[in-house]
Amino acid sequence: MKNKQKQRKTLSTRTIAISGVLGAITIMLSVTGLGMIPMPSLAGRATIMHVPVILGAILEGPVVGAFTGFIFGLYSFMTPVGAIPADPIVRILPRILIGITSYYTYVLFRRSSLGAVMAAIVGTLTNTIGYLGLATLIGYLPWAASLTVMVTQTPFELVLAAVLILALYKAFKRKANPVFDDDETQEDA
Repeated sequence: MKNKQKQRKTLSTRTIAISGVLGAITIMLSVTGLGMIPMPSLAGRATIMHVPVILGAILEGPVVGAFTGFIFGLYSFMTPVGAIPADPIVRILPRILIGITSYYTYVLFRRSSLGAVMAAIVGTLTNTIGYLGLATLIGYLPWAASLTVMVTQTPFELVLAAVLILALYKAFKRKANPVFDDDETQEDA
């Protein structure tokens, strides 16, 4: 009976609403250009559009993280930019996995500040390696181009994501969000 109650909770109104809001923030970051931070790299900018996906995973769990990642991936699929065409495997799958890998990394580090930072790192690597790796495996990009972008772009994106997630994590923790109640979080594990 308890398992059935937990299954119903995974697609609650709260889950859908938070996923939608975080997905909308991701889309807003893309549409306005605020999600692309100018950086001294070959691409000239680093993305933070995956940060709401990581935040959703940390605050609400893998379902919200995956659903928010799906919204991010679907938007990327519907508005392809650059050399990689609208391929759902490349544009959607890695974005869903951001939420899942981030959540379990956060849990692995006992839902701590370090866990939040590690979740940001793993989520960012999931996005970068998943997106560029799949694009390369399918043949949209040569390996040399993918590796060059990964090596020059990833350090900036890792630092940006870690700093933003840590700041947001601490802000939510200070507000005594029920997400950080030890009794509730232990049940989710």
